[in-house]
Amino acid sequence: MIFLALALAGLIAIGLAFTFWKARAIESEFPNIGELTDIGGYNLNALHIPKPAGADLPPIVFIHGASGNLRDQTTAFLKPLQGRAEMLFVDRPGHGYSERGGPENDFPDGQAAAIARLMEKYGIEKAIIVGHSFGGAIAASFAVFHPEKTAGLLLLAPATHPWNGGVDWYYDVTAKPYLGWLFTHLLTLPAGLVLMDGATRSVFHPNPRPDKYLEDGAPALVLRPDNFRNNAVDVVNLNDYVKRISPRYREITAPTVIITGDTDEIVAEEIHSKGLARDIAGSELVWIHNLGHKPDYIVTDVAIAAIEKLAGLPRDIQALARRAEARIAPHAQPGRSEMDLSVEHN
Repeated sequence: MIFLALALAGLIAIGLAFTFWKARAIESEFPNIGELTDIGGYNLNALHIPKPAGADLPPIVFIHGASGNLRDQTTAFLKPLQGRAEMLFVDRPGHGYSERGGPENDFPDGQAAAIARLMEKYGIEKAIIVGHSFGGAIAASFAVFHPEKTAGLLLLAPATHPWNGGVDWYYDVTAKPYLGWLFTHLLTLPAGLVLMDGATRSVFHPNPRPDKYLEDGAPALVLRPDNFRNNAVDVVNLNDYVKRISPRYREITAPTVIITGDTDEIVAEEIHSKGLARDIAGSELVWIHNLGHKPDYIVTDVAIAAIEKLAGLPRDIQALARRAEARIAPHAQPGRSEMDLSVEHN
C-alpha cells in the first residue's frame, strides 16, 4: 500500500509538472497581444484600435465565444475593418489573459458589465456589439442591461436560449470545486492537445478550417487549467441563465442582425437564432445554407455588411448571403443534439 501510494503521488507530481511546463510553453507561443486594464479590482485584457482618421463606422466591440480569446475575433475582423472604425477586441473575464474577477463573472450579465466598464475606460460611449456563439449570450445581455451603450447588435451563430439536455460530462467535472482542480491540472491539457485538431475542425464543419487557425486563433490558450475551468463554469451555468434572461430580450431596441448557418453542429440555430429573431422586434435574421458555426470566418463579408447596415449604411445583406451560399460547397446536415458545446473553441 505504501508503494502504491508513493507511486500514485509520483504520477500526480509528474502530471502537475507537465501541466505547469506546457501551460507556460503555450503562453510563450501565444503571448498577450492586448493590454491589461484595471476595471475595478481586477484586470481585463483587450486589444484596442483607436479611432482612425476618416472612420466611416462607429466603435465596434468584439466578444468571443466559449473556449476562445481575443485572437479569434481579431484574426477574423481586424484586417478587413482596419482604418474604418475604433475597435475593441476583448478577452472575456477568465479567458485569454483577462483575470476572472468575482463570482458575478460566472454569468453573462456579469461579463457584460465588465465589458461596459472597459468601454468607459477607453472612452467608448456607445458601440456596435458583435458576439459570436457564447459571446452572443453576453452581447444580448449587454443590450438588455446597457442599452445606452449599444449602438447596434450583431449576433453570429449565437447561444442565447434554453435547450433540452445538459452539456458534456467533462464540463460538469471541471466546474466542481476540488475535483475540477485536480482534473484540469492533470488531464485536460494533455488530452486537449491530442484532441485540438479534430475539435477545431468540428467547430468549422462542414466548412474547412483555415490552414493557420491553430496559430492565428490560439485556441490552445484555453487548455491552461484556470482558463479551462472558467470556461467550464461559463458553459455549465449558461442554460439556467438564459432560462431567466431570455424573456427580457423583448426589451432590446437596438438595431439587430443575426447571422446563422443551417449546418451548425455546435449551437442549434432553430432554437437560438430563430428565438432571437422572434424576441427582438425589428431584428433581421440572415439564414445561410451550408454554413457551420463560424460565420465570422466563412462569410466575413456578410458580417461586415451587417455592421455597415447597423451603422446606417444601405446594404442588402440577404443578397450578399445568397452569393455567399454559392461559394460554399453543399453538404448534408448531420444529426446532432439541440446544443453541444463539447467541441466549441470559439
